[in-house]
Amino acid sequence: MNQKNNLIVGIIIALLVAASINVDANPLEFIEGLPNLGIVAEEMTEVEPKLFETALWSMFETIQMAFIGTVVGVAISLPLSMLAARNLNSKYVYGPVRAILAAIRTFPSILWAILFVIMVGLGPFAGVLALIMYTVGFVAKLQYEAIEAIDSDPMDAVGSIGVSKWQLIRYVVLPESAPHLLGQMLYMFDYNVRQSSILGLVGAGGIGFYIINYIKFFEYGKVAIFMVVVLATVLIIDWVSVKIRDKYIIKSQHGMEVSAK
Repeated sequence: MNQKNNLIVGIIIALLVAASINVDANPLEFIEGLPNLGIVAEEMTEVEPKLFETALWSMFETIQMAFIGTVVGVAISLPLSMLAARNLNSKYVYGPVRAILAAIRTFPSILWAILFVIMVGLGPFAGVLALIMYTVGFVAKLQYEAIEAIDSDPMDAVGSIGVSKWQLIRYVVLPESAPHLLGQMLYMFDYNVRQSSILGLVGAGGIGFYIINYIKFFEYGKVAIFMVVVLATVLIIDWVSVKIRDKYIIKSQHGMEVSAK
């Protein structure tokens, strides 16, 4: 490493140490707290198998919440991403749209859930609305960045024959960005399933409602049942996502079939 790189590394280390001091990050406290994990792990072995049915039904509700939030959120975010792309619009169009999307992303899904619980009451509907809002803000940003990364040659070639903007979007932008959009949908569905487990903290339905309530009363054996169901569901979703990505996304990028193992 040259002197400049050493200086950069030194600055990063100094900032890391300063930030650790400011947030009271003490490694000794972490080491001293490790025995508490053993206590929790021991209590989590005292499971109640009769709760599996409740856990499965609540997980099914969570999956439905994530599915609705992802599909509706992506449907709303797609036209917004078109308006936010700099290579499709003037700054007077993409500027305000990006500001709106940034405002939506400012609030995490848990805060959106609190807002919608106040509006529509407790239950999964508030969670669905929160997931939709977060999906809109997140996917729209990823999508307009993907649109801006499209090769300009096809767009210039099609634009030179006098097609409308809608035709340009229909025949160039959408086909070119489709693999990215599918990948983003798979990622957001995975994320929303996990996030739905947290929204129960504010009464927004899903399996998180049970997890949070059992944690409040230190019933870790009951929590373990629900966490096992969440883990199994996430693993299944990851496996399905890999299959879909190999069949549609990687194939479209390389022009060949890829078999996932």
